[in-house]
Amino acid sequence: MNLKSVFESNQEFPELFTCLSENINPPLFFEDIPEGTKSLILSLEDTNATPTAWIHWLLFNIPPTITSIKQNEIPEGATEGLANNKSFGYEGPCPKYFSGTHTYLFTLTALDTVLDIPKASDKTAVEQAAEGHILAKTELIGLCTSDK
Repeated sequence: MNLKSVFESNQEFPELFTCLSENINPPLFFEDIPEGTKSLILSLEDTNATPTAWIHWLLFNIPPTITSIKQNEIPEGATEGLANNKSFGYEGPCPKYFSGTHTYLFTLTALDTVLDIPKASDKTAVEQAAEGHILAKTELIGLCTSDK
C-alpha cells in the first residue's frame, strides 16, 4: 500500500497547506489497497509536539474505493474524527508557533471492517476500534521548518 502527495516523503510541506497560507489539506493519492479492505483511516500528526503528538486531521471509514483525496476536500463517505483542538477539519502545520523542524506524519491504514464508533471519536478511540482489524499501513512524512 502506498500514500503519495504533491510533495515527496521527508520533504518540506508546501506553504499552501500550512497556517501561513490557505491551511487546506494537500491532495493525497492511495495505491495498492489490499484485497479485503472494508475501510481506511487517514491521520496527520505532528510527532514533535510535546508532551504528546498533536493530531492535525483524522478521517475514518473512508470507503476502500477511494483512491485519492482532493485538495481542500473530504472524500464522500468518510467520517471526520476529532483533532486535538477538539474540532473537526484539517489543521495544517503552523510554524509560527514553534522553532526548528517538525515532522508531520500522514498515516493511511487499511482495515477489514467498517468502524462502528461515534463521529466525534478521537485518534485513541479510532485506534482501539481498529485493533485486530489492520490489513496494512503506510506513511508519508512532511517536514515544516521555522526560524522563529
